[in-house]
Amino acid sequence: MNWSGLRIALVGPLPPPAGGMANQTRQLAELLRGEGAEVEVVQVNAPYRPAWVGRLRGLRALVRLLPYLVALWRACGRAKLIHVMANSGWSWHLFAAPAVWIGALRGVPVVVNYRGGEAGSFLARAATWVRPTMRRAAALVLPSGFLQEVFARHGMAGRIVPNIVDLARFHPDPERTARTQAPHLVVTRNLEPIYGIDTVLQAFATVRARYPDARLSVAGSGPQEAALRALAERLGIATAVHFTGRLDLEGMAALYRDADLMLNASIVDNMPNAILEALASGVPVVSSRVGGVPYMVEHGRTALLVTAEADKTLAKALADAALDVLGDPALRARLVAAGLEDVARYRWEAVRDQWAAVYRAAMQTA
Repeated sequence: MNWSGLRIALVGPLPPPAGGMANQTRQLAELLRGEGAEVEVVQVNAPYRPAWVGRLRGLRALVRLLPYLVALWRACGRAKLIHVMANSGWSWHLFAAPAVWIGALRGVPVVVNYRGGEAGSFLARAATWVRPTMRRAAALVLPSGFLQEVFARHGMAGRIVPNIVDLARFHPDPERTARTQAPHLVVTRNLEPIYGIDTVLQAFATVRARYPDARLSVAGSGPQEAALRALAERLGIATAVHFTGRLDLEGMAALYRDADLMLNASIVDNMPNAILEALASGVPVVSSRVGGVPYMVEHGRTALLVTAEADKTLAKALADAALDVLGDPALRARLVAAGLEDVARYRWEAVRDQWAAVYRAAMQTA
């Protein structure tokens, strides 16, 4: 595809905060520009002006929405293609859906790149509203087979283009060897209920009973921080748990290179880049078997996946799997090697042509 001269309006969030979708938006913009495309980002989470409006729940959405719609209208007038990073809930109704309708009104093809991990519950409530909007879109693109199946159940067909992981930034430290007596575990998700950080803390308490010098880094921010710190105190692990706050990309990459194991206990998920970044960094992963995670990794080959059972909580299952990896160097080596091999399919060079095919078909359809 001749990227030069292709003008794309990329609609989505940008850091801060440095969440998965915000990072993917920024990364995709940079990569497309590197190919020669002209990319104008229409930011859906622009800072509130004035800043104090952000404290007013009912008003802040309107204050952000009006400038967004103006910027979107203008960008559509300059673009040949609109790429919308879409999410569930009010984010869909306030930002994604208007982008599709404005694109249709202005005669610009729209690619909807849906990434919300809560798609199942969202579409169960709102599919009647989503379908008319999707009929105006040129393409529905999803990062995983999990979301493809969810949308198909509601009569909307989509194609898969996976997330992108920056292998130049996320890579193993060739000089480092795994710690056998004082392992460093990490969890790199926002401190919100759906990501199960409380479950990770409970699992880590079990791990630390076996490895008294083990430590856990919790990289993220969110509304549960105070409650999670209190839980760590009650579990007697507070001195071994480091809440890093939200890290930038370089800080996150450095954290992975120093880690011996990643834990993920999310209860709702799509295609978490945190897992891809851990695999790319040579860090074995133990995760809950939820949402799109089983579509990303294969249990026993590239990661260990666990579920709660009749006689075992999710925390206990997570801890048992973590102890299996920490206590078995051969298992760890197999997981790391397979993860590094598999994650190569998420590099830009492998994904670029898939986006080119999507864009080409969308413009031909329009």
